[in-house]
Amino acid sequence: MSTVAIRNVHKSYGALPVIHGVSLDISDGEFVALVGPSGCGKSTLLRMIAGLEDITAGDIVIADRVVNDIAPKDRDIAMVFQNYALYPHMNVRQNMGFALRQRNIPRDEIDRRVMNAARILGLEQLLDRKPRALSGGQRQRVAMGRAIVRDPNVFLFDEPLSNLDAKLRVQMRSELKELHQRLGVTTVYVTHDQIEAMTLADRVVVMNGGIVEQMGPPLELYDKPMSLFVAAFIGSPPMNFLEGLLNTPNALILDDGTEVALPSPVTGNGRTTIGVRPEHLFLTDAGWPAVVSVIEPTGSETQITARLGDYVIRVLIRGRTDVQPGETIHVSAKPADIHVFDTASGRRRETVTT
Repeated sequence: MSTVAIRNVHKSYGALPVIHGVSLDISDGEFVALVGPSGCGKSTLLRMIAGLEDITAGDIVIADRVVNDIAPKDRDIAMVFQNYALYPHMNVRQNMGFALRQRNIPRDEIDRRVMNAARILGLEQLLDRKPRALSGGQRQRVAMGRAIVRDPNVFLFDEPLSNLDAKLRVQMRSELKELHQRLGVTTVYVTHDQIEAMTLADRVVVMNGGIVEQMGPPLELYDKPMSLFVAAFIGSPPMNFLEGLLNTPNALILDDGTEVALPSPVTGNGRTTIGVRPEHLFLTDAGWPAVVSVIEPTGSETQITARLGDYVIRVLIRGRTDVQPGETIHVSAKPADIHVFDTASGRRRETVTT
């Protein structure tokens, strides 16, 4: 069983703690994405799984074996790096088979594995080329091929698509997902791009400041973020937030005095932040008034940027609109699409009733 267990893992650099007691169980064949802003600890955690960083406290278990003191080469993992790390003087065939040659695998077996990986990745016609003669996407395929031929228990990916242009990233994202579905190998994938995490992973782990803010299936994090941080990080365009004083069950009073009528009563009082995703706001004859500042048509969708009191909000609508900058529009949302958070703690409050 190629499971990975991270048990109360801590990491400090001298007196500076960067990972604060992270625990996570990854099932056999599961694709888990670690996502978060720069400096959140996701790459450090991945490097500890790989054995490239020492663990200050806690345990990492791969396939029921504690690997804290086991060298990276003996952990039965394969890692794909952001910068590809190909040997420039070797051709594709030699790069893909290098790790196997170092392990004294018979030549026939190396050739078989390399050809099998090349077929999977569409590299058969490129085996005799040097890295300098390859595009960015082809180099990334070679790096993945080098990992595949090792037939590891676990694949580790450290932001493998970040050096590619936008169009190629979309293509490679699809290829990565298809590859995982075909091979079924346990995968831990680090990215700062929440779209990559959402589209690729079985489960997403959102990290912030060395802790796990929330983990779960991608759509669970989208539909029910448990903190303001997760709500703001997951989703593109990002969620709109309005902060104020909830002094009646049906209205939020913003700091500038603007009253935002809520479509459903909210229990509780005090400082409250409500969040609504741009795609969940809709234009209506009677709702929250906002003055339009920018219209961004893309053909299939139109994004409207408007000012509601002191807040800038974004509304994403399907199709096109005749709304013009300077106009006052009214927007609203279904009760189920309004997320309510305690402003002080940043934690979700289950307060919207239907």
